[in-house]
Amino acid sequence: MDYNKTINLPKTEFPMRAGLPKREPEMLRRWQEQDVYNELLKKNEGKPLFNLHDGPPFSNGALHMGHALNKSIKDFITRSYAMRGYYTPYIPGWDNHGMPIESAIIKQNKLNHKAMSIPDFRSACQDFARHYMNVQSEGFQRMGVLGDWEHPYATMNPGFEAEEVKVFGEMYKKGYIYKGLKPVYWCAHDETALAEAEIEYQDDPCTTVYVKFPMHDDLGKLPGVDHAKLFFVIWTTTIWTLPGNLAIALHPDESYALVKNNANGEVYIVAEALADKVMKVGGVADYEIVETHPGAFFEDMLADHPFLPKTSRLVLADYVTMDSGTGCVHTAPGFGADDYQTCKRYGMEMVVPVNDQGRHTDYAGKYAGMKTDESNPVILNDMKESGMLFASEDIVHSYPHCWRCKSPIIFRATPQWFCSVESFKDEACAAADDVRWVPGWGIDRMKSMVRERTDWCISRQRKWGLPIPVVYCKDCGKPICTDETIAAISALFEKEGSNAWFSKEAAEILPDGFTCPHCGGSTGFEKETDTLDGWFDSGSTHFAAMKRDQGFWPATMYLEGLDQYRGWFQSALLTAVGAFGKGAPFKECVTHGWTVDGEGKAMHKSLGNGMDPYEIMEKYGADLLRLWAASADYHADMRCSDAIFKQLSQNYLKFRNTARYCLGNLNGFDPNHLVSAAEMEELDRWAVTRLNALMEACEQAYQDYEFNAVTHAVNDFCVVELSNFYLDIIKDRLYCEEADGLKRRSAQTALYLILDTMTKIMAPILAFTCDEIWQAMPHSDADDGRNVVFNEMNKPFADYALSADEMAKWDRVIAVRDAVNGALEAARAEKKIGKALEAAVSLTVPAEDAFLAELPEGVLADLLIVSQVSVTVGGELSVSVVNAAGVKCPRCWKHSANPGQDDLCPRCAAVVAKIPQF
Repeated sequence: MDYNKTINLPKTEFPMRAGLPKREPEMLRRWQEQDVYNELLKKNEGKPLFNLHDGPPFSNGALHMGHALNKSIKDFITRSYAMRGYYTPYIPGWDNHGMPIESAIIKQNKLNHKAMSIPDFRSACQDFARHYMNVQSEGFQRMGVLGDWEHPYATMNPGFEAEEVKVFGEMYKKGYIYKGLKPVYWCAHDETALAEAEIEYQDDPCTTVYVKFPMHDDLGKLPGVDHAKLFFVIWTTTIWTLPGNLAIALHPDESYALVKNNANGEVYIVAEALADKVMKVGGVADYEIVETHPGAFFEDMLADHPFLPKTSRLVLADYVTMDSGTGCVHTAPGFGADDYQTCKRYGMEMVVPVNDQGRHTDYAGKYAGMKTDESNPVILNDMKESGMLFASEDIVHSYPHCWRCKSPIIFRATPQWFCSVESFKDEACAAADDVRWVPGWGIDRMKSMVRERTDWCISRQRKWGLPIPVVYCKDCGKPICTDETIAAISALFEKEGSNAWFSKEAAEILPDGFTCPHCGGSTGFEKETDTLDGWFDSGSTHFAAMKRDQGFWPATMYLEGLDQYRGWFQSALLTAVGAFGKGAPFKECVTHGWTVDGEGKAMHKSLGNGMDPYEIMEKYGADLLRLWAASADYHADMRCSDAIFKQLSQNYLKFRNTARYCLGNLNGFDPNHLVSAAEMEELDRWAVTRLNALMEACEQAYQDYEFNAVTHAVNDFCVVELSNFYLDIIKDRLYCEEADGLKRRSAQTALYLILDTMTKIMAPILAFTCDEIWQAMPHSDADDGRNVVFNEMNKPFADYALSADEMAKWDRVIAVRDAVNGALEAARAEKKIGKALEAAVSLTVPAEDAFLAELPEGVLADLLIVSQVSVTVGGELSVSVVNAAGVKCPRCWKHSANPGQDDLCPRCAAVVAKIPQF
């Protein structure tokens, strides 16, 4: 008799092989036909709002792994909130203006931008930006990211620009925005000012110099010293800034020594604390200190410049330190913020002897026309020949570079527009206190960056950007920005876009009959030619996009990379507090780390260690890309390599095959008729109790945005509780019990609850796979079968839960089973038995495990997956294995002492008897 036909074999069309690269695009088309995003909003309308406001990526290239990480995490969050009962609008956005777009289009399209009109060049930039918006949008959708892809926001959209100028106008009206001549980061290659967020540091070799400034006027305070041999010695790492020197700064309270070189009679003025170090660097072995005075003693003395016909004034500054250099600080107000403030305090005029292209002006004398890096060796050699070089050293130091062109930058004073952060930094820090920061140290980083900042340079010398909405009166020359002008400019941009600024005259932009509010003049007006910093654009999205388009403010969450504490997070905080004074534009702020290669190194095309999200999706599928984003602590750097994705494939298959096992054994099961807790087998209740613990752990992990905790918990549950224990034991019940019998339906009920719960838990992460499972599994009438994301995550099934004492007994069962498995493996190795059902086990258990002897006949044997068990209470746990007595049942393979017809065991005989064809 062929009893295989009487077995309840698993049956499912859910494939073992995922085939995600081929299957996912088909699912995407179905989602688009279903309009999943908008249907999800309809389903959750009226529920509490959770709004993750999208930080806009630059639309200047294809996707990279940083994009993939960022958008995956955002999608985990919006999906998980939607599946926990929240209304979750997500509007993707793009940052379009600025140097990244200009640089990319000039390079890729080989444009001669200097030969083009400004409107034509801007139109080309707009087309370029729109193209890459579409490229990136397609990639994000391929990843399964849910959002309003039909209506994204873009900082170049006319409506956005119209609102952004209002932000500028409000901050200008409050006095927070002004124009001034101050040192700023300057990229000579791109001929534009840069914000702090637009620079990166690299190690560069340089020559540091100790330079002698001869005494010119000691104010009669040093009569006993030969002035012809008296020098102040300064130290600098930027030789090219020496032509701009106007002063030498000393600390007012530190002691300064006159150090005599006994070899040549020269006397050097340096900080006493640094004298020995300086003399050693200069190779001066025989020296003595002849006088000491506090720094304040030297104030207002004059020194001669070492190679230009001018003097340098001795000034005082508290920032002078004794940890390096000479204690005499080279001060060039055109090239340093501290230098600028110090010279301004002393009423000295600004000198900027370097032009926009990074070349010395005529002020630098013989070095005029040279680039700063070209002048370094020439000036160095000239000082050697003139005797003004005290010493030099070749070192490697960390130096700022432009983040886009990678060229070294300079610090240079130019007329720029600034936002005075100093004016409202206390309010900004107070607003940060009301935000939930993840990780928690984020608040300290943000507040320290705000407090360290005095001004934000918001002007750029670029063509592709939002024009600074200011005009100048031709009569008095003063800048004009009023409610009236802002309203007119905003209305124009709303209608025609900001290109109108460059194609129209000022008179066409301003209201009819407009007169200067300063002098009343009406001769005419000139437009500002600078554009706004791109960080001002993106920093205004909370108002110009979120509030305008979605109607709510603030956002529940901002989420971006660690670099955005000095970028988007900060610019958004500053524009919100500065313009509107209503606090931070976000309630929560979450950050993630960088993406690096498998060895923790930064990924670069030149190193050949980069990974392409498209290639990963083509090879492994988008769900593996998403699983990668949820596989480790994303607050730190995220490693990615082919080896890592291969390992993740194994974890993915464990989840998929567990789901497939459940699906196969739920064929024909009706979730509308679950077995009650009172009727459920205790083992099945143990499984549901462990499932409850999984739900609680994952709920907390989702609240904490710890997605790696979710994936690890689910993987451990699949391996430890299910594969290693539960699924192994219930296989006999599922296959061999009566198809509609209570014992089998008890196990099916537990399997259904497990599958339903795990699928919902993992749905925010494995978006495609979990919906594929959802389409293959049976549902209750309460389920929304269209897509798993339309359903809320389960809460613990309290009615099925076992007590703590009962669960403790099951811990002992598992411990005994582990011991039995070890003994069975040893007996198998000794050829005593083959399969476990060929064994009979004798157990000796301690008194606390006496309950094992009280279990109904056959229950313990089923738990241990052997044919017979005997239990003796008393003594330490021990296990002995012998061959099972009786006859092997041809249907379930258990050995029975009382076989029936065809050697069927009593259980199988009873089940087969109820099958009509048998």
